[in-house]
Amino acid sequence: MNKMIKILLGTAALTVAAVSASSAATLDDVKNAGMLRCGVNTGLPGFASQDDQGEWQGLDIDYCKAVAAAVFEGDASKVRYSPLSAVQRFPALQNNEVDLLARNTTWTMNRDTALGLNFVGVNYYDGQGFMVREDLNVTSALQLSGATVCVQAGTTTELNLTDYFRANNMEFNPVVIESQSDVNAAYEQGRCDVLTTDASGLYASRLELANPDEHVVLPEIISKEPLGPAVRQGDEQWFDIVKWVHFGLLNAEELGVTQANVEEMKNSENPDIRRLLGTDGTFGQDIGLTNDWMVHVIKAVGNYGEIFDRNVGPDTPLKIQRGQNALWTKGGLQYAPPVR
Repeated sequence: MNKMIKILLGTAALTVAAVSASSAATLDDVKNAGMLRCGVNTGLPGFASQDDQGEWQGLDIDYCKAVAAAVFEGDASKVRYSPLSAVQRFPALQNNEVDLLARNTTWTMNRDTALGLNFVGVNYYDGQGFMVREDLNVTSALQLSGATVCVQAGTTTELNLTDYFRANNMEFNPVVIESQSDVNAAYEQGRCDVLTTDASGLYASRLELANPDEHVVLPEIISKEPLGPAVRQGDEQWFDIVKWVHFGLLNAEELGVTQANVEEMKNSENPDIRRLLGTDGTFGQDIGLTNDWMVHVIKAVGNYGEIFDRNVGPDTPLKIQRGQNALWTKGGLQYAPPVR
């Protein structure tokens, strides 16, 4: 019996070692494939959508490009985008169909534990809201009792909707649809009175309606939606790489390092800048990259502020103010540990 137990324990140990080895090879797999496989939204203006030439663009797309630039020493084009619905996104990451999920996904306890995901940080602080037709003369979500509400399946949005109406002793009739584009179409066709999703998504969806000015976003924000990229658990090196690309983008903005001045900044005497850009230390080498990894990233996509302004900021059709997504030095929540 003791001999059998020892054999079983030995077999289990070998199995665990094999699983750990296989799950810890993401960087090598990406390099060997010659591309980063990035799971993104099927189409959300400002975050992930295709232009008239079929080129992907958006805040989440720039995160995919940033990671590719870090890995492939400046070549941000080495990305294969996989459009995923809310229902498809987690299985795609869990089953190794993508290396990175950058798809306006809310960081929750269940996803961070039971689903086996590692969120690398928050690249957009958001919250759920409601949009209605202006001619309904509704000015508050508390007036929506009895309404028919269009919502995307497999999302925290669907759960928050139920919680909000229950907490306020209101009734509603849900129209649950898998694709956000189909949700938007159902709303425009009049199948529901209300469209609900993250506030950023509401502004993006309104742009796609035939007459955007005939629709209003109500003032209530009913949830916390910290959106961020995620990777599979089990590969600490890959987790560190994606996490520090995110932190590097924030630190670059805080230190005033931009796409235009990054080469000049390599000569800075500021020790924080020198560490960030690889002039001092071996921080890139320590995670399996070149020491000038953030130089490649910033040249490719700029810093966090540049990414925000280019895709969703005040001068874009979405016209979103920084708000909570401002740096901590400017009253916002965006804060990164130092490169040290």
